[in-house]
Amino acid sequence: MLVAFHKPWGVLSQFTEDGSRNRPLKDFGFPPRVYPIGRLDADSEGLLLLSDEAHWTERLLDPRQAHPRRYWAQVEGTPEREALARLEKGIEIQGRRTRPARVWLLDPQPQVAPRDPPIRVRLRVPDRWIALELIEGRNRQVRRMTAAIGHPTLRLIRVRIGLFELGDLGTGTWRVLGPEDEQDVLRDPADAPGRPTPAFPRGSRATFPGDRFWTRGKA
Repeated sequence: MLVAFHKPWGVLSQFTEDGSRNRPLKDFGFPPRVYPIGRLDADSEGLLLLSDEAHWTERLLDPRQAHPRRYWAQVEGTPEREALARLEKGIEIQGRRTRPARVWLLDPQPQVAPRDPPIRVRLRVPDRWIALELIEGRNRQVRRMTAAIGHPTLRLIRVRIGLFELGDLGTGTWRVLGPEDEQDVLRDPADAPGRPTPAFPRGSRATFPGDRFWTRGKA
């Protein structure tokens, strides 16, 4: 069984409490014996996979597999192309160089529903959404990468793993994936020639049930 969960802000990627105010996964009524594949920090949001089958962990998390994950990061300021190119080539954080990545400014900018609690806002400093597609998952990697180029991350959402997208899965809800979805999780976008690039990563997609999370950005 493979389960997709839209993890809200303030939720741990574990079933046990850690003494903080963050909620554990046990609060969300998952099927018995599933466990998270990897993690999202409590202050990050988006797609988290869970399973009761060990092979998913090896297939998705083994560094040799270089399995792509896509994130949207709302950063302080407006990164120049040269700064994003540094992230793409790899940047040294905590004494180790990150692996090459795909990084771009989202255009149009997505209109994402406010977070609760809201992000930090500086009235005289703009913010922008960028997309990053990584093939590794080091601790707080995206936040450290954007900080290293002078653009701290204000909000972070994982929107895709392989070719499987968060899509219209409501915040705080989950669903069991079918065979086609499982294949999308395993697929690498680079291995899918001829498959049209979905509009979603460029700023469009859905309204979640009862939660306008993101809608088409303004041109």
